[in-house]
Amino acid sequence: MTVVHAIHDGLFELAEDGSITLVGGYSPTSGHYHFPLQETCPYSGAADVQRVALSRDATLWAWTAVTTAPPGYTGEVPFGFGVVELAPERLRVITRLRESDPGRLEYGQPMTLVAEELPGGVVTWAFA
Repeated sequence: MTVVHAIHDGLFELAEDGSITLVGGYSPTSGHYHFPLQETCPYSGAADVQRVALSRDATLWAWTAVTTAPPGYTGEVPFGFGVVELAPERLRVITRLRESDPGRLEYGQPMTLVAEELPGGVVTWAFA
């Protein structure tokens, strides 16, 4: 994968082998993880947030297919879109899904984080 630029700096780390890791936060005060990383905990307002690498494993919670291109998007449609829960963190993340056919997905299905290249060399995350 040729990386031109990330969809937004600081959301993830992309390794040379193409593996990707989401960057989130953890607050010992609240005991909760969050994504994306913020300086203060969105649950308690505590300023004790620690930067953490989030799990690459998840389960599928909700899903749909985007069948009409959003404004400015020049990539293929349909594409999958949904919510996954990261396993150990119990954190739900809104995400792009590699599978675009809702009929091939099911609640609780195991998912794995992957890098996805969009038109123009923009790299983002998705779950497959």
